[in-house]
Amino acid sequence: MKILVVEDDLETLAYVSKGLQEAGHSVDASSDGLEGLELAETRDYEVAVLDRMLPGKDGLLIAKALRVRGSPTRILFLTSLGGIDDRVEGFNAGGDDYLTKPFAFSELAARVKALGRRPKSAEVITELHVGDLILDLLKRSVARAGQVIEVQPRELRLLEYMMQNVGRVLTRTMLLERVWDLHFDPKTNIVETHMSRLRSKIDGPFETHLIQTVRGSGYKIDVPR
Repeated sequence: MKILVVEDDLETLAYVSKGLQEAGHSVDASSDGLEGLELAETRDYEVAVLDRMLPGKDGLLIAKALRVRGSPTRILFLTSLGGIDDRVEGFNAGGDDYLTKPFAFSELAARVKALGRRPKSAEVITELHVGDLILDLLKRSVARAGQVIEVQPRELRLLEYMMQNVGRVLTRTMLLERVWDLHFDPKTNIVETHMSRLRSKIDGPFETHLIQTVRGSGYKIDVPR
């Protein structure tokens, strides 16, 4: 496979590049984000291994730029940023896989090989739609019926998770885990408060209400039938 590695730590860059070459791959390497993006946009790679924190242009922006132009290159983030929020950001930016440092090269090589077996995507999703509600995943903006809606970062995460699961009932526990990264009940009304605020912005000014409470179960977003 033809692989691009963009990593600003020169020792890691050399280690990964050499290992992938010894595994039989053709590798281009760069320690700069701007140069890495230029390579990715002008050459065909099956897989790109990207660090998150890079000089010039960080890995998230590289991934987003590739997805906007419809690049089928599979993206593996290799980074020290390993929190839940960090991984979610990586996948939302267009990443296909995420490996945190320190890492074993054998695992990296296996993940790269697995990505190489994946069929190329025919379409890159950059927007989520529920009725006349649109969430732009790249601009991180929300609009309904052409009207821009201002939402706070946590409200945006809540809305995104719901729109990714349109028509599905999401329990309070599911929302706490996926939106707040809480794996216990904080015994507060944090979910209800944010849902109320989000609902007032998304549904308040409109006749059709998309966010629905499923009594005794949770919440869902869908177009009423």
